[in-house]
Amino acid sequence: MRNTAEALHEFEATVDRYLIKLDSLEMEQLLRKTDEDEWSIGQMYMHLIQSAQFMQLNNVDQCLAGNEATVVVSGIKTEQGREVFELGSFPPVRIRVPASPQYTPQQPESKEQLAEGLRSVVERMKRTESALSQASEAYKIPHPRLGALNAKEWFLLVEMHYRHHLLQLDRLSQLL
Repeated sequence: MRNTAEALHEFEATVDRYLIKLDSLEMEQLLRKTDEDEWSIGQMYMHLIQSAQFMQLNNVDQCLAGNEATVVVSGIKTEQGREVFELGSFPPVRIRVPASPQYTPQQPESKEQLAEGLRSVVERMKRTESALSQASEAYKIPHPRLGALNAKEWFLLVEMHYRHHLLQLDRLSQLL
């Protein structure tokens, strides 16, 4: 499994790419959708920020706390989960989830909201990484597609998720 300090360094470099791209876009470009089923670039940024803050890093915290009411100790990864962690990345394919109020991100209110959100995820990743050396691998929380993941795996997933969405950013940027 990848080293968390190395993953944090790669995560910061990936976020820098998102911030540079954000700086080059006008608000109108961030909100533009090519069709109804497609997210805007702004919605994709919101998805990255919210999934890291409210799902992935919350699950890291739950695993670190080891509260037996919220974690499982006997869960295993799915076949897809094993492949993702062996590769250290998601396969380069689009994952489509049907639009829904609980999953489809809102449009951002401003570029500042997105920049601050990205920076806050970086800060939380930095604070979290130092605690991972004491993390029990036994405490896990199930991911809907990847199976039961421990604190280090949830942490590594944040970096992989941001890196995976660079493909979507490139695709959406070309459509502008």
